[in-house]
Amino acid sequence: MYRSHVLVCGGTGCTSSGSLQIMETLKAEIDKNGLSEEVSVVQTGCHGLCALGPIMIIYPDATFYAMVKNEDIPEIVSEHLLKGRIVTRLLYSETVTPAGIKALADTDFYKKQHRIALRNCGVINPEVIEEYIGTGGYQALGKVLTEMTPDEVIQTLLDSGLRGRGGAGFPTGLKWKLAKGNDADQKYVCCNADEGDPGAFMDRSVLEGDPHAVLEAMAIAGYAIGASQGFIYVRAEYPIAVQRLKIAIEQAREMELLGKDIFGTGFSFDIDLRLGAGAFVCGEETALMTSIEGKRGEPRPRPPFPAQKGLFGKPSILNNVETLANIPQIILNGPEWFNAMGTENEKAPRYSLWEAKYIIQD
Repeated sequence: MYRSHVLVCGGTGCTSSGSLQIMETLKAEIDKNGLSEEVSVVQTGCHGLCALGPIMIIYPDATFYAMVKNEDIPEIVSEHLLKGRIVTRLLYSETVTPAGIKALADTDFYKKQHRIALRNCGVINPEVIEEYIGTGGYQALGKVLTEMTPDEVIQTLLDSGLRGRGGAGFPTGLKWKLAKGNDADQKYVCCNADEGDPGAFMDRSVLEGDPHAVLEAMAIAGYAIGASQGFIYVRAEYPIAVQRLKIAIEQAREMELLGKDIFGTGFSFDIDLRLGAGAFVCGEETALMTSIEGKRGEPRPRPPFPAQKGLFGKPSILNNVETLANIPQIILNGPEWFNAMGTENEKAPRYSLWEAKYIIQD
């Protein structure tokens, strides 16, 4: 049992600012001071405050250090971790008030956020499946496979009001219902993680910080529509996301959360990666599926729609990362929980948290 946990951001923003070197120095300094049995260093995904990186948060007191430099590490270890004295000069300025240190959750950036898709980002180590499981991970998949029929899963999504977060806003449950209604010897679940929009990094943040949420949701989708194979189409320019997806898939296979006979229910589902080459057009679902097939990524005429004739000519669904990341929580908490977060005229939270930040300010 550790008395302190030091969370260091390992997302793209902080990594580019030197957070990996900071973690190595931190571990060495902790060992040097004889604290290895008392202090745990945890690499997390993105916290969302990329301009303040490298970011470090020390629990249980939730001390938030911003713009940490490698040369700051000896002081943090000797003062904070060894003697219990906060290094005030490194604190994020907004957390310092005349009344004392403000909790990070009470800062302007965080206080109006209610995280669903990003609930584990910046909290768990995305490369350790046990940490995802410890936050309730894969419980939704277990519930679906042992307590719900495919039709009940689809109806839950329809009732929740979840719509595609990739921009089109098409009802997710309806898309799954259409695919389930088409019989075939093989069906596919695809995840659009290409995120070709300039400056758009919400999908990258989920993939880097909580990849298992996407894998779990895809397996749920496979059960709902009758698919046994999934593909994640992720842009090659996201090397950290790609690496963590590879780790997550292997870990899930080792724990038999992907593969054959999941939870001993007879349901089989596996996931493979396909890397995009930076073609913006592959954000369109039929072009993406064509690219997965190894062909030039060009859109196909519709109809037929992917639910009828998609990947490799078989019924297929495609959802983006943020859409999928909401699904396990909807299954566990119920459609009413998700539905209640919308407005009277627009049920369910329509916008991503990154968009909501600007809406709140307006």
